[in-house]
Amino acid sequence: MGEALASQYADRYNQILVPAAESLRDLLAEYLHDQPRIDRITARAKGIDRFLKKADALKDGEPKYTEPLAQIQDQIGARVVVFYKQDVHTVDQIVKKYFTPVEFREVLPDSESEFGYFGHHSILVLPSDVIASNTDRSKVPRFFELQIKTLFQHAWSEADHDLGYKPGDAPLTSDQKRRIAFTSAQAWGADMIFDQLFNERSQGGT
Repeated sequence: MGEALASQYADRYNQILVPAAESLRDLLAEYLHDQPRIDRITARAKGIDRFLKKADALKDGEPKYTEPLAQIQDQIGARVVVFYKQDVHTVDQIVKKYFTPVEFREVLPDSESEFGYFGHHSILVLPSDVIASNTDRSKVPRFFELQIKTLFQHAWSEADHDLGYKPGDAPLTSDQKRRIAFTSAQAWGADMIFDQLFNERSQGGT
């Protein structure tokens, strides 16, 4: 299945996913144009190598995906980066007015005593508006993934991924992991404080 899957996905990636991601980004920007505290809106097609790696994933020793082209839901991923934690909720409510949600999860560390990745992830139905009219609909994924993050969540997760997940690099040492956890705690605290300060200023506090 490897070579055939790679060829099929490469065709889908170039002909469908890349232009659909660009249209999806523009559509999200249109829906969110009057929101004042959005730093950026992006959308991208999942890279061919990353798709194939995910398609090879195992669960309990068996292939996790029997039909990767149909089952992998984040072939198109979008991200909205906002200033403050309360803006995550505001953007989520607007998104739900225009898109049909399928699945939602709030990504948190494994326990309250740990610091790590935070994020608001949704799986939504991919709207027909972003697909060219002459496209073979059987090759279009049904869903896309949307992440809504604060500036601190986004910055931390990007740096953490770059430092800890590069293929071929040596595993992080215990000391390096502790330092990354420390930066995560700082990012979490900064998010909380800026959100509180914004609330105080909005309510006329000092």
